[in-house]
Amino acid sequence: MITPSLEELLKRVDSQYTLVIATAKRARQINAQGGEDNSIRAVSLALDDILSGRVQIEKK
Repeated sequence: MITPSLEELLKRVDSQYTLVIATAKRARQINAQGGEDNSIRAVSLALDDILSGRVQIEKK
């Protein structure tokens, strides 16, 4: 089960597609910084960052 919930995350972005792209980009950044290939943990951290507002999502 994903924590935080999808409903909470969608309050931060305009669509689920934006959420997927933002999560993937942030998870890649986390993996690049850590050097360790723990992609499941990186995705969880990325979702937490989006929910808490540590990551700003810009529309192009």
